[in-house]
Amino acid sequence: MAMGDVIVIGGKGGTGKTTVSALLVLGLAKKAQSAVLAVDADPNSNLCDALGLKDAGTIADIVDEVARKPEVVPQNMGKDAFIEYKIHSDITESEGFDLLVMGRPEGPGCYCYINNVLRNCMAKLIADYRYIVVDNEAGLEHFSRKTTRACSELIVVSDATQVGLRSAKRIFELVDELGISPKRRFLFVNKVEGQEDTGGMEKDCKIDKVFFIPYDPVVTELSVKGVSLSCLPQDSAIKQAMTAAGEKIWPKN
Repeated sequence: MAMGDVIVIGGKGGTGKTTVSALLVLGLAKKAQSAVLAVDADPNSNLCDALGLKDAGTIADIVDEVARKPEVVPQNMGKDAFIEYKIHSDITESEGFDLLVMGRPEGPGCYCYINNVLRNCMAKLIADYRYIVVDNEAGLEHFSRKTTRACSELIVVSDATQVGLRSAKRIFELVDELGISPKRRFLFVNKVEGQEDTGGMEKDCKIDKVFFIPYDPVVTELSVKGVSLSCLPQDSAIKQAMTAAGEKIWPKN
């Protein structure tokens, strides 16, 4: 089976990165018909909530359980192999997409291990899905650890502030420094309420396309109520903008 598209999403905290990630997952799930894997690779993220999956298990939960109860590992199976087996069998399934959640480790010093487990699992799952959407940590941690080395499309989310745009530019620059070579690069400027401007980032950062996503108060209303973004009305400003962006990035077959 051919390798799927790995769509990596990064950006400064508070820019709406997880909202963009969730809406891309929902849009691609509709397009690809159950061939989408959503990866919540941000320990502080709420991608599962945005997608309406409240009780999703995590890689961190499995690793912590094995650390507390090593006897759960069968004698004829190594620890790493057992953890990967549990992750594959416990992937959360939903209508149109599956979800893999990294989670936050309990013990000190085990974050790197969970990161490596996530990378190994993704490497084996790439062939099973048409699209893999990775919602990254708010900062640059996963880029510096090269968890996302298989990136096909890089989407960096910013708001319209100078701070957000500078952070987005640093992510593009770090990707180049690490030798990560996405096939296409996109900038999503989120929560736009006025003038649309990036200060010339397109040329400096070799961005293929910039999308300006309008501020939509309905997103906040749903978040406060703990309701999935799948409940956004069809005439929602952000839903229409994200749908239009998706049609330009992944035209209909």
